Parts: sequence; structure tokens; C-alpha cells
Amino acid sequence: MLTLFKNAQIFSPEFLGIKDVLTGGKSILSIGDQLEPPPGAKVDIIYCEGLWLVPGIIDSHVHITGGGGEGGPASRMPELQLSMMFDGGVTTVIGCLGTDGITRTVESVLMKVKTLRALGVSAWMYTGAYQVPSPTITGDIAKDIALFEEIIGVGEIAISDHRSSVPSVAELARITAHARVAGMIGGKAGIVNIHMGDAKDPFRPLHDVVATTEMGYKQFVPTHCNRNPYIFEDAKEYGKKGYVDITASSYPYDPDCEIKPSVALKQLLEAGVPINHITFTSDGCGSLPCFDSEGRLVKIDMGLPSSILREIKESVLEDQIPLDIALKVATSNPADILKLAGKGRIREGCDADLLLLEPNFNIVHLMAMGKIVKS
Repeated sequence: MLTLFKNAQIFSPEFLGIKDVLTGGKSILSIGDQLEPPPGAKVDIIYCEGLWLVPGIIDSHVHITGGGGEGGPASRMPELQLSMMFDGGVTTVIGCLGTDGITRTVESVLMKVKTLRALGVSAWMYTGAYQVPSPTITGDIAKDIALFEEIIGVGEIAISDHRSSVPSVAELARITAHARVAGMIGGKAGIVNIHMGDAKDPFRPLHDVVATTEMGYKQFVPTHCNRNPYIFEDAKEYGKKGYVDITASSYPYDPDCEIKPSVALKQLLEAGVPINHITFTSDGCGSLPCFDSEGRLVKIDMGLPSSILREIKESVLEDQIPLDIALKVATSNPADILKLAGKGRIREGCDADLLLLEPNFNIVHLMAMGKIVKS
């Protein structure tokens, strides 16, 4: 079955103009003007006048087997369902463990990745969890990354947080070096995904690793960089050297403390952070806990993948960021940073992960790996 999108305003995420897009199998076959399918071919034609065709959203921080647990067994979050992805226009996820690397396992995340792939969407994962030493499948971070096609890095390793293992600079450096070499061997990004906590001077451990080793800032993806005003101020400078990830689900659960993601994007750009250094992720199916000054859990909510599209929408409609710029934080940027071949762009030969939107950001159609999964 071929699918032909006719007369769509295409954002690749760069604006390509009003064109047609022909998909077949799992791929984008052709982009052009007045495209016609091969004679005799069975084709589904979708007329797109006045609509935007954009890449499917990449959510690169999702607790696909469920997260949480800080408030005891009743606070464990459920695992990711396909409907949660599709409601937010998400076609690709990167899974991780998070807080609980004790009762949840890396093996379960791997099997969930395999399940999602079997159901027709794209998924990869990080080995490890908050804890150091990190839980793994083989007993070694580097072996996990090099040997398992689905594993692209390690994380989320917690720093500057009362729930972390308080890793030393030497421990962080060793993890980063192992991930980097394993990525080189396995043809992966070898990224270290870092959970940023609420401690003051939160980026200090990363600065110290860079200052004392051969590792660079771009070996890390620190997340939750909008969790409070002082980490966000630091992120404005850190982001000029390395990547900063904004948690879209965090708002509006604690608006007195957190920086709204769409506002964060605008302010990061105004501060001179390059757009290709910024990503949005949802922390989907992860817990969004609020602790008091004594470290006691006060309340807990759950992240949803749909938060990314919501914040991209508000970046455009409320904060006046051009659509082609706003889209990059959850399409081409994560694809480039994590070396996800064929993802994040509308381009001939890329995977047919396509999101058709009305100008008010309502989803008209969502295509994942060449199949319409939401209409």
C-alpha cells in the first residue's frame, strides 16, 4: 500500500513549501510537486490543503515500563501504552528506568522496547538507572551498549539530587568514558543521560568531569533543566557548550517553581543557546514528585508524552517562536544527538513517521513506519 499526501505545507522541520509526499512500506519514497503513484498501484490519497505535515515526535525520555515509587508501592506509575504515544503525535520513544533500578530491571525495559517495535512504532533505550553502580543486562555498561542494538547509551544517572547515589567525579568520568567507547564500537551515540536534581550549582559534577578528563560536554544530555529557577539560569550558560533537555510534563504541576517549557525555549534562544542544543522530552510514565524542605514527598503526578506537542504548540502560538524552529526540539535535534538514523526529518529515504496537523495543532493523521495509526 502506498500513501500519497497531496498539497501539504511541509516542515521537515525546515519549511519545504507546499508539496506532495509519497510513502511506501516503511519509508518516504518521494517528495515533489504534483506527484503521481506508479500506474496500477494501490494508493491511499490524503488531501492536505491548509494542513501542516511534520515529522513524528521523538520523545527521548520515557519510563516505558513505568517509573516512580518514591512514595512507596502505591506510587509506582503504569507502563507506557500506545494510545499515550499516539495522543501526542509521538512515533519514537527512548526508554529508561529512572529512580527505581532496584525493583525494576533493565531487562524489562528491553522487552518493552521489543514489544513497541513489534506493534509498529520505533523504540530504543538506555541501560542503567539513577544508581551508581548502574544496573545492566550483561554486568557492564559498555557491553550493553555495544552488543544490544536497542541500547544507545546509559541513564538516567542521577546527580545533584537527594535520591542519587552521590557519584564521585571519577565514577561519572568512568561511566562516560565506557559509554563513549561502547558507542564508537557499536555505532551508537554512547550518550550519558543525566537526571538533574534540585541541589545548588547542579551542573558542577559535569563541569568537573569535562575539566579533568578528555570527555566533552556533548557526551551528556542533562534533563529536567527547567525544574527550578536557579538550574534554569545555569542552563542558559551550560547550553552554550552542551545539550539541555526541558521536561515538558513538569508544567503545570508546580508552576510557582518550574519554568514553563515553551517559555524556557524562548529564553534559552534569547540567551544565545543554539537551537540544536535544546530538546523537549516528556518524562512520560515517570513520577513528577514534589518534596518539602525536609525531603518528604508531598504529592506525585505522572508525565504524559502528549505534553511535548502541547508545549510546541504554545511555543508557536503564545511565545511567537517559528514552527520550523520549535519543531526541532522533538524531531531533528534528538535524532541528531542520539544518532537515530532515518528519524526526525521529512526526507526521501527517511522512515515514514509523519504527523498531519491543523494550524491549531489538532492531529488529523499520524503515520508510524508507513502505517496510519491515528486519524
